[in-house]
Amino acid sequence: MTALFDVILPVFLVVGFGYLVCWRKWLSEVAVDGVMRFAQNFALPVLLFGAIAGLDLGANYKPLLLLAFYSGALLSFALGTALSLYWLRRPAEDAIAIGFVCLFSNSLLLGVPITERAYGPEAVLGNFTIISIHSPLLYTFGITAMEFVRARGQNLSLGGVALRALSGVLHTPLVIGILCGFAVNLSMQAGLVLPQGFWAAVKMMSNAALPAALFGLGGVLYRYRPEGEARAIALCCGASLLLHPAVTFGLGKLFALNLAEMRSAVLTAAMPPGVNAYIFAALYGVAKRVSASAVLVATALSVLTVWFWLAVLP
Repeated sequence: MTALFDVILPVFLVVGFGYLVCWRKWLSEVAVDGVMRFAQNFALPVLLFGAIAGLDLGANYKPLLLLAFYSGALLSFALGTALSLYWLRRPAEDAIAIGFVCLFSNSLLLGVPITERAYGPEAVLGNFTIISIHSPLLYTFGITAMEFVRARGQNLSLGGVALRALSGVLHTPLVIGILCGFAVNLSMQAGLVLPQGFWAAVKMMSNAALPAALFGLGGVLYRYRPEGEARAIALCCGASLLLHPAVTFGLGKLFALNLAEMRSAVLTAAMPPGVNAYIFAALYGVAKRVSASAVLVATALSVLTVWFWLAVLP
């Protein structure tokens, strides 16, 4: 019960406050979009930049940690896509979008603050290791899969499809922040010294990132009220909240991950789909209602599933 009130509740209260503000019309949709644009395009990239720039790449990049997390993610995508095709009888483009909802955990906006509140600031090093390749890898994977499906009947090579996907990913602010963080990290190892005033500014922006993003997330979720599609929504919730963390936990035990790595991997896997899953569907104009509703429902249900995993992970 302590974990529910001390760790989970504060994070979701900020999300709920954003939801309440939009429900009561105390803030316009345009204003909420501005908050989210600030968070996603500026503050969160700076947060990722600072985190990646300060990572000990040799000590924190554990292949088995990444394999445990991303095996669960890709299995969730495969299951979501296959069941959408053969059980729900959805078109291939819809199936890829639904699979992407199952694939893309809200690793940054929810995973980082919950892990930090549960286990302390040092516990999120594993989270940032996962996040450092999360958007680049999964966006490239999802866009390539969708472009490949959409390219059927066209004279587009696999290389051309992959190049189009990579170009789109490299223009994403979060990915730009991650790549800049790697560049500075490697430069500092080569002798680059940046002034303390620079890092103070990075810290100030980083401190604003998660509160603004969580508040804005609540406002955005208000727009995505569930409307039908119960089986598809249940599929997304089951894959993202149950299958992904269970597979990650099992593989973590098999790979003998240490406790800190298990916490980061499993809690990140246990996060609900992020709003980016809806943005991906909206980008292609397919399965938007399923994606939006699944993000909202899974975010609400994750209060219980995250509580469970906090009890499992000492």
